[in-house]
Amino acid sequence: MHIAQIGTGRVGRPTAYSIMCAGLADTLTVCDTKPMLAAAFAEELKHVTASTGADVEICSTDKDEGVAGADVILISAGEPRVPGVKMSRRDLALQNARIVKTIAQATAPRNPGAKYVVISNPVDAMAMVCKKYSGADFVISTGTNLESLRFRSKVAGLLGVSPSKVTGWVGGEHGDAAIPLWSTTKIGGLPIDEYVKSIDKVFSKPEVDSYVKAVSKVIVDNIGGTEYGPAASFRDIVRAITHNTGEVLSVASPIKFADVPETVFVGVPLHLGCSIGESLIAQLSAPEKDGLSAAAKAIYDTYLAAITNLE
Repeated sequence: MHIAQIGTGRVGRPTAYSIMCAGLADTLTVCDTKPMLAAAFAEELKHVTASTGADVEICSTDKDEGVAGADVILISAGEPRVPGVKMSRRDLALQNARIVKTIAQATAPRNPGAKYVVISNPVDAMAMVCKKYSGADFVISTGTNLESLRFRSKVAGLLGVSPSKVTGWVGGEHGDAAIPLWSTTKIGGLPIDEYVKSIDKVFSKPEVDSYVKAVSKVIVDNIGGTEYGPAASFRDIVRAITHNTGEVLSVASPIKFADVPETVFVGVPLHLGCSIGESLIAQLSAPEKDGLSAAAKAIYDTYLAAITNLE
């Protein structure tokens, strides 16, 4: 299994490291256009293999065209949010769309059949850019899978249970239009409303919603950027693809909404493996479906603004 990580910055490096340590790749290519960055990072990964005994070939390149023969391509290249500055992920759309377009056009001819996982923000609109310019059959964004991890972590903390006891997902946009999908949320197999009643404990859903949307900015402002949470989330996505697990993850794939003229990449829990499986959208409540539709419109507007400047 050949996995390529394009973009070896604050998110790309821990993601590639996590994928390697999980044994998901036989060949791992790291790519960054900054001279020597990918090569230096590759040397560190090789040092790790000397410790772990991992049987993986580590390659590096400073050109997008240098990525060839990959089965899975992760794109995290682009500008990040700036610590201490009030900005949305959507604010990165114009500059990052140019980068994603270049990568998509450079890699598609050299990686036939590759599965693309887009990480660059705003991820959902950037996945649409990748799909448009790569023409690849399998393109997803990491969607709201990371929000779902944050969601379960916060619910577990408020209820005083292990995160392993919590199931549930966040849908919509990776960003301001993220939607906690409470209809999917269970504690130890019991619907969350029933569980909260059974323990007679005060529990605030708005507090969870606020946390999911705000915590990344806290991390960015105090550490400089998010790293390990995203890396764990993206490793889980790659594992589902490479091992064809069919597990339910909240990634973004093309969905057609009645009031949006094109399919839009919106985060929805779905069965993910070597193909994009059935989603849980039919099981969601009416307000949750309305929230997904609103998110789709916001994502599409971001995409259109980016595309207008590319054409």
